[in-house]
Amino acid sequence: MLTAILAFTTLCVLFGLGLGWASRRFHVDSDPVVDRIDALLPQTQCGQCNYPGCRPYAEAIAAGAAPINQCPPGGEAGIRALADLLGVEPLPLNPENGEEQPPTVAVIDEAACIGCTLCIQACPVDAIVGAPKLMHTVIASECTGCDLCLPPCPVDCIRTVPRPVPGWGWPRPAAAGRLAMAPRPAGARAQAAQ
Repeated sequence: MLTAILAFTTLCVLFGLGLGWASRRFHVDSDPVVDRIDALLPQTQCGQCNYPGCRPYAEAIAAGAAPINQCPPGGEAGIRALADLLGVEPLPLNPENGEEQPPTVAVIDEAACIGCTLCIQACPVDAIVGAPKLMHTVIASECTGCDLCLPPCPVDCIRTVPRPVPGWGWPRPAAAGRLAMAPRPAGARAQAAQ
């Protein structure tokens, strides 16, 4: 028993040292320009720019292999921000990549969902949860509205709707209404009960 514990401990130490050496030997510094470009992109990972995600598109922009006007979710504001960062003239949004749209979120008709999991596999940001042969649902706060879950759905139970405006709610009641709802002191309750 002691031999097995010592052998296991020795293996753990050797693997730890090997991983430490590999992390130093194969360390890759990221390009700060790519990081700044990537921070300006909307992180929808929708592929509308003809790149698999925002990071590869940022790398292509930094390398000069892609223009700054390929991102429909970023829209004109995103193009202007990229142009300001890179010191180039802003370009109009390339119509071949799509047109600028208001932010959307996917919604699944849970009664029609058959639990095929194809939408889960297609979602690039893991915003859809569910299990095989059970209904699925979308975590609205995580959904980027990329529409990549729509084509694989065999029963067309997914649709996109405009994203709700954050912070919207019912107006607060007037000051007189708040005073009427304020709790009364204990003595006032006893007098009201008599």
